[in-house]
Amino acid sequence: MKTRKTNKKHDKVKRSLSLFYVITLSLFLSSCVTEEEYADTPRGNFEALWHIIDEHYCFFDYKNKEYGLDWNEVYARYAPQFDDGMSARQKFEVLTNMLSELRDGHVNLYTSFDMGRYWSWFEDYPSNYSSELIDRYLGTDYQIANGMRYRVLDDNIGYLRCSSFSNELGEGNLDQILLYLAPCRGLIIDLRDNGGGLVTSAEQLAARFTNEEVLVGYMQHKTGRGHNDFSDMQEQRLKPSNGLRWQKPVCVLTNRSVFSAANEFVKYMKCLPQVTVVGDRTGGGAGLPFSSELPCGWAIRFSACPMYDSNRQSTEFGIEPDIRVDMKQEDQIGGVDTIIEQARSQFK
Repeated sequence: MKTRKTNKKHDKVKRSLSLFYVITLSLFLSSCVTEEEYADTPRGNFEALWHIIDEHYCFFDYKNKEYGLDWNEVYARYAPQFDDGMSARQKFEVLTNMLSELRDGHVNLYTSFDMGRYWSWFEDYPSNYSSELIDRYLGTDYQIANGMRYRVLDDNIGYLRCSSFSNELGEGNLDQILLYLAPCRGLIIDLRDNGGGLVTSAEQLAARFTNEEVLVGYMQHKTGRGHNDFSDMQEQRLKPSNGLRWQKPVCVLTNRSVFSAANEFVKYMKCLPQVTVVGDRTGGGAGLPFSSELPCGWAIRFSACPMYDSNRQSTEFGIEPDIRVDMKQEDQIGGVDTIIEQARSQFK
């Protein structure tokens, strides 16, 4: 769990992640998780945080299988590190280190002076992204609608840059974008560095690429305090839009900074036969976030409802592309985006 100052990209990711599933969250955030009373001391706040996560976090079994996470062992290792002489910042550092054991980008600890976060889901991997190259491909005569930039490339391939799902997508905007790109023989949707936002916006966009209702995944809800207390899996189904729908091949471009609602968008698109995902594995973020509070007033957000793909497999640690491609340094030096060019070759 890293606590250094964020750069511009990190601020963008933070803003995007805070919006993920905001509509669904409104059903929950009217009241925090009811917890036992703990003292407002360093040890009391540790006990409160550990138990909140223990009783409500949704990926314990999955992460135990993936990398051996043992939450009881985490308790035994971190409990001795708390004493009454700790400063607030020392307490924050140890608590965020404990939360980093979950390896979850949806787990955040909020204070008045910093935000605890785990961003190794993208920081430990190649960026596979260059804003300068994207600007080169877009040029200066591109179109803009609701934050999305788009144009027709010189080989009659449509290019749509979707950098965030933070805003609601207007159906009229999507109609106009697809109408403008309609003469193209294929469409590239560049999702790289999209940290998420509104899942409803991700669904809106994905609904423009299917003519029939499609099973795209499953979801569960926590029903008790045990690690395995979940409801039965509930289907997630993508319904076709009533507006203009794209009928030609599509390539979706991904990297490790595709997270949360953007990860869901990739999950939906992977279920559609005319879609090819090109680039790097996505960052994941397959849990529905929930919030609670510590005795000291610090807020904690964590994943409480697990999401799965259409094969009932978790996408918490990301989704593999259909075609794995990394950016080549020699291409970048020459002003070429390797991943965009790979996608363009799919339409030949």
